[in-house]
Amino acid sequence: MSLDFKQRMTVIGQKPQSLVGFGRGIEREALRVNPDGKLSQKGHPYAFGSALCHSSITTDFAESLLEFITPVARDVNQLFDYLNDIHHYAAKNLENNESLWPMSMPCYVQDEDQVELAQYGSSNVGLMKTAYRQGLKNRYGNMMQIISGVHYNFSLPEAFWPVWADIHNSDLAGKDAQSSGYLGLVRNYFRYGWVIPFLFGASPALCSSFIQGRENDFEFKKSGKGTIYLPYATSLRLSDLGYTSSAQSGLKVGYNSIDNYLASVRHALAQKAPEFTGLGIKEDGSYKQLNDNILQIENELYASIRPKRVQKKGETPSQALNARGIEYIEIRSLDVNPFSKVGITEEQVNFLDLFLTWCAVIPSAEISEAQSKLFSSNLNQIVTKGREPGLALNIDGSEQSVADWGNWLTEQLKELAVVLDGNRNCTRYQTAIAHIAPRFASPELTSSARILEMITANDSDNGPLALSLAKTYKEELMTQGYRIWSDSFFEQEKSDSLQKQQKIESNDVLSFDDYLQQYFINSEKE
Repeated sequence: MSLDFKQRMTVIGQKPQSLVGFGRGIEREALRVNPDGKLSQKGHPYAFGSALCHSSITTDFAESLLEFITPVARDVNQLFDYLNDIHHYAAKNLENNESLWPMSMPCYVQDEDQVELAQYGSSNVGLMKTAYRQGLKNRYGNMMQIISGVHYNFSLPEAFWPVWADIHNSDLAGKDAQSSGYLGLVRNYFRYGWVIPFLFGASPALCSSFIQGRENDFEFKKSGKGTIYLPYATSLRLSDLGYTSSAQSGLKVGYNSIDNYLASVRHALAQKAPEFTGLGIKEDGSYKQLNDNILQIENELYASIRPKRVQKKGETPSQALNARGIEYIEIRSLDVNPFSKVGITEEQVNFLDLFLTWCAVIPSAEISEAQSKLFSSNLNQIVTKGREPGLALNIDGSEQSVADWGNWLTEQLKELAVVLDGNRNCTRYQTAIAHIAPRFASPELTSSARILEMITANDSDNGPLALSLAKTYKEELMTQGYRIWSDSFFEQEKSDSLQKQQKIESNDVLSFDDYLQQYFINSEKE
């Protein structure tokens, strides 16, 4: 017989250490911009070492798009110590008086040809990373390469999984229980993960230069000289304007078991896309894309959440999952928080801990194809009109308003918060939910509403606002001190990363064509 929520809380409460020691990591993206707010045309700063090999400062899709990566932390304060130290060093070592753009949607870009793809050196692995991005450019356009986000990596303690088996009446143990439990969390995230862009989405507006003449079906309103927005939008970054793909819309990626997930990903990697076949693979010796499949590689699978496992050398993500099961999950639906100098707040992390644990604790039925489409529709409504009065969402056959869903969710999160805080002798989680929960009934308190009010109140543009925040945050970051690391730590990391890249380049023996062929042969192995 299935346990109700209070019974599940009782079981967890009897084993308080089962939910102590979450693993957390943050990947924050940020554009480098010039003093006038335009996209930097300069290469990756030398002080940041090798973008290919540096452990905490790299680039993502574009050469101007920095990515800051923290180590795994078991303590929230330590996590933000890491994040602040990386930002402090970066702010001090930005060249040409550049600053970090504090929003997800990019600055003004006159021509998308100004966006240079990220460069990783002359090694085969570096060339492949750039060729993959060339494929993204040819498939989706170059402006996509300068959208920023925050990824949150989260793992539950090993001690939780026997408790998970108890509350879910499961006979599974070890990596099987862990993989099944994480996939249950993932399925519930697809059901209820709309709350993340609703609460924390911060991209209701964008510079009209981002559209660059592309057709869209949105009825935008205008503010200032060139800002366009949707009145009730929460995260245009997650809309059809952002990282979505019509070619992927027909993919049926399953999350009902680890075998189901891996089989569907392998199918997607092997499936041809007629619209991409027409691009060609190679022209005049240069790759236009890695292949003409729907997915060039697994990273091209766009999803708001991903099951993950640290890969060994030579492994693909799927091979790592197949060999050793799911180790953690990656949340990909967080906008950069423009109200934080590091792009995310401790309160957000506390809410994410609470919400993701709840997703793992409650029942999680398998998801049918029809349900998957419905959950996708729910998310799309939230990101484009989530603050619209009376907006209703259908979840597993029950239709309620956003406010009512939020009230139901809040009541359960409050109960879980008491349990989590009791295990830690604090009020961290109760404080977070108490502060955040009112946003469900009062959408004007959400990040998207606040940022839109700042833009439209005086019929102004998002650009000057973002640039003003960028300069303020740079000054704050430069003047604050290190919390864990030091200049010497980052200097050593720079030197080590450059040496690692040089070693990789000198050890290459295959031509790039042969390297790619071997890579795809190896990636097909289970």
